[in-house]
Amino acid sequence: MDRVSNLEWRGLLQDCTNRKAIVELSSADSFYVGYDPTAPSLQLGNFVPMIVSLHLARSGLRCIQLFGGATGAIGDPSGRRTERQLLTRETITSHVENHKRIVCSIFDRAGVKAEVVDNFEWTRDLSVMDFLRDVGKHFTVNYMLQKDSVQLRLGEEGMSFTEFSYMLLQAYDFSHLLQTEQCKLQIGGSDQWGNITAGLELIRKKGIGDAYALSIPLLLDSQGRKFGKSAEGAIWLDPKYTSPYRFHQFWLNVEDSDVVRYLKVFTFLSAPEIEELGKALATSPEKREAQRMLADLVCELVHGKEATALAKRSAEVLFGGSLDGFNEQELSDIFSEVPSSEMLRSQCAPLSVIDLFVSTGLSKSKGEAKRLIQNGGGYLNNERVTDGEQSASGLSGSRSLILLRSGKKSYHLIRIAD
Repeated sequence: MDRVSNLEWRGLLQDCTNRKAIVELSSADSFYVGYDPTAPSLQLGNFVPMIVSLHLARSGLRCIQLFGGATGAIGDPSGRRTERQLLTRETITSHVENHKRIVCSIFDRAGVKAEVVDNFEWTRDLSVMDFLRDVGKHFTVNYMLQKDSVQLRLGEEGMSFTEFSYMLLQAYDFSHLLQTEQCKLQIGGSDQWGNITAGLELIRKKGIGDAYALSIPLLLDSQGRKFGKSAEGAIWLDPKYTSPYRFHQFWLNVEDSDVVRYLKVFTFLSAPEIEELGKALATSPEKREAQRMLADLVCELVHGKEATALAKRSAEVLFGGSLDGFNEQELSDIFSEVPSSEMLRSQCAPLSVIDLFVSTGLSKSKGEAKRLIQNGGGYLNNERVTDGEQSASGLSGSRSLILLRSGKKSYHLIRIAD
């Protein structure tokens, strides 16, 4: 299967120009995809072009990952009804460095070499006059007005000249990389098609070589919702913003109707391997084998094997596993959705374990709490309580969290404040 057919089979191809030429690109040729530093971390939407990049790199093309130190200072208007707030140079630099770290770690785990560039390097000394003569001269206003990103905004509140010029900067990137890195292919999301083809237009007008474009479809789940969002918001690739546990859980909770499609998109499993997982899903959906494989493979690629193993252990904690080895931030994250309350350490000290069960509502009375514990159904930090009369003063020690459990699933997290 050639490189384009592989992407097509996996659901990663929307449009491309000159399919035959893209298939025939050699190992001397390169391709690129860009990421603008609009947030501190990249998110799952950015992960899709990374996966496409890994497939193309494995097919023999040189891989360039571009970070928008320049374009990020403008803000891409594509798909937006309002103008972005401009970021400071310090913020942009910080975001770019974090994005580079994320992308490079993922590519290292995939065993793929990527060349990293920042378009601020070749635009910082570009004068307005030179830009207008060398780039702006090759575009008509009529051509730019036809782009969807512009049409959407003209029908709303309008667009500043700053954002209107964004496609010219991206076009300039493509022409620069073609001339300096033999970069003949740009890839990006389908919402970037107007910007990408503007690059082709500039290259054609300047007569500097052959170049091609490939776009990736917008991923939607089976309910028609934009992929990469949870009830809490975006799923980030930086563990500081979305922990490996939550990241793993996101994939583990994928609907049966979506999981086979996501295995094609986000893993490098072969067609026979995915077919087998599809059969297992059809015959024993309750085992969630396909979801487990998806969650493990994607989490390992993004966060590594060690973090993935810890994420899986974190899930076990919810079903009574040991709390040993988890710090308070990790525990707080694992139990973020269970009922919780706050208590001063001085308030907690005079109470017994039975008192805690009553005060948190896990038991209606002291008598009920006592019977619960006598019958082996009361747990403290996932360990069975044998003496309900013991003082709570030494339970937390220096910890600021106490986890109570009644039976198998009724939890309450107490946050201890000094």
